[in-house]
Amino acid sequence: MPVEFKDYYDVLGVARDASDAEIKKSFRKLARKYHPDVAQDKATAEAKFKELNEANEVLGDPDKRRKYDELGTNWNHPERQQASPQDGFGGGPQDSSEYHFDGTGFSDFFEQFFGSRGRQFGGSGRARSNGMGGTPFAQQGQDIEGDILVTLDEALRGSTRTIQLQRTDPRTGQATTQSLRVKIPPGVREAQIIRLAGKGKEGAGGGDSGNLYLRVKFAKNPDFRVLGANLYYDLELAPWEAVLGATVHIPTLDGKVSLKIPADTAAEKQFRLRGKGLPLGDGTRGDLYALVSIQVPSHVTPEEKLLWEELAAKSMFNPRKTL
Repeated sequence: MPVEFKDYYDVLGVARDASDAEIKKSFRKLARKYHPDVAQDKATAEAKFKELNEANEVLGDPDKRRKYDELGTNWNHPERQQASPQDGFGGGPQDSSEYHFDGTGFSDFFEQFFGSRGRQFGGSGRARSNGMGGTPFAQQGQDIEGDILVTLDEALRGSTRTIQLQRTDPRTGQATTQSLRVKIPPGVREAQIIRLAGKGKEGAGGGDSGNLYLRVKFAKNPDFRVLGANLYYDLELAPWEAVLGATVHIPTLDGKVSLKIPADTAAEKQFRLRGKGLPLGDGTRGDLYALVSIQVPSHVTPEEKLLWEELAAKSMFNPRKTL
């Protein structure tokens, strides 16, 4: 099966020389638009949301972006290909079959160049050997490895996904497809391994089949950053909201909640919403932290300008005053 090139800059709608800030801004804007929770056409939105996450996974990481740019137009030239994923895994006969996943949230292009190929329990949809060496007796089948994209909602509540695993025999070109149900448990963590026992390559000489290992990658959320079981949200306030106080609505994984902002709230202050994070191992949940930033209007009307000038003339506040 030929691998289709992915133009991640086109997916995010940014120029190839876009800054990190421009990439982040474009991703957040598009991710909010196509988030399955808010889009009307959920099937189309889900596919687009995964495509955006894949593009952001590469372009939002300096090392991956550099590698992607180096691939350039010669991305599929033989000299550009990575070493075979079974290199470095000794013992047992090697399987040259190609494996392709559908439903994991990542394309074959991503898996080939940016997946966890060559690392323990990583993979690009091919196989590695874990058999019994060159013995003529029963040998366990090879393991198959790959990545799976998991949303924060799935990490909170758990889910069951159906993925397709296709194996292509390089000698005959014949492809066989297997449907697999993957259970994503509540509280799953980034980089956690989900094991599907016996779903790898068939064994030889009566040996057991290998396993399928899927490494969890969290889908980037346009609102939250994840650190362990805690979530972080950038709470943008207008200057008058920070000075006078206000009641604002902020998103959580359980829906919007009201948060009272006291008067004289400074930038970088954190508000803690207990139990609004991801599940912990003891049945409780982490917290959601709202981090304050003060935003100023980019444009003001003539009337607003007069008010700002009046405030500047009367205010005794000096942010650069030293003691």
